[in-house]
Amino acid sequence: MNGAFHLLPPSASDAAGRYDTLMLVEFLVTGFVALGVAFMIVYFSVRYRRDSDADRSAAPAGGRKLEIAWIAIPLLLFLCAFAWAAYDYARLYRDPPGAMPVFVVAKQWMWKLEHANGRREIDELHLPLGQPVKLVMTSQDVIHSFYVPAFRIKQDVVPGRYTTISFTPTEAGEFHLFCAEYCGTEHAAMRGRVVVMRPDQFAAWLQQGDAREGMAARGFALYRRYGCSGCHEAQSSVHAPDLHGLLGRTVHLQDGRSLVADEAYVRDSVLLPKKEVVAGYAPIMPSFAGQIAEEDLLAIIEYLRSTGGGDARAGH
Repeated sequence: MNGAFHLLPPSASDAAGRYDTLMLVEFLVTGFVALGVAFMIVYFSVRYRRDSDADRSAAPAGGRKLEIAWIAIPLLLFLCAFAWAAYDYARLYRDPPGAMPVFVVAKQWMWKLEHANGRREIDELHLPLGQPVKLVMTSQDVIHSFYVPAFRIKQDVVPGRYTTISFTPTEAGEFHLFCAEYCGTEHAAMRGRVVVMRPDQFAAWLQQGDAREGMAARGFALYRRYGCSGCHEAQSSVHAPDLHGLLGRTVHLQDGRSLVADEAYVRDSVLLPKKEVVAGYAPIMPSFAGQIAEEDLLAIIEYLRSTGGGDARAGH
């Protein structure tokens, strides 16, 4: 920081600039209104004080136009601010094309992260500059919150479900990573760093470290070990849906609803198979709750992602 005073922390993601602009506009608008109200209070207090010579002979009995304006203008301002904020908020959860997935498992009191090629990190996250990133997160114990001030992102990480968030790093360097949800006695120590590197440096870093198989390859091995291939492959004698290309496909359910298969849907299909049963299939799949670790689930999901996607009917 070179000892200089900065009103805001570094702006290091595509989301940061949008939120800073929104906050600045809201600050200016509300500040202008507050100063205007304060000025009018002082002015009228002085102008119409008890011993002033102000003419009170034609005091208005009503002010319908003023009342309507005082209601309509703030309402429009609030609606504009809401629409602006909602649009920016929705962009965090819209997967950008070509987003690089990173899988995050929180536990007391550390962040465990894994890249698609199997490279793992603890309390550190290395990312390429200018590359869209999608974090897929869950917790092993209590609620945590993934918070990077320089990126202006904060997402709760909840046990028993997946939460996702997408962004693009726009500045190289090291940035603080915190847990922003009280998670126990060592909550204050649950911190780390995000390292944003040039794409060529990141590619070199990704290949370093202990040699290990990629998540998709490990997921395929787990897919077979847990018996998924015995029911969900085309040559299987069991009447179960084909899972190849599942992620991103439209799923039609027995209750008439439709949804797009994502990571949370796959997780629920494995642990709560009777929650959302696919149309045309019997709810005969057993639950794997308590039998499969979160890291293994994430690896299986990455394997399914590697098989492609489409719009055909899918299921569990």
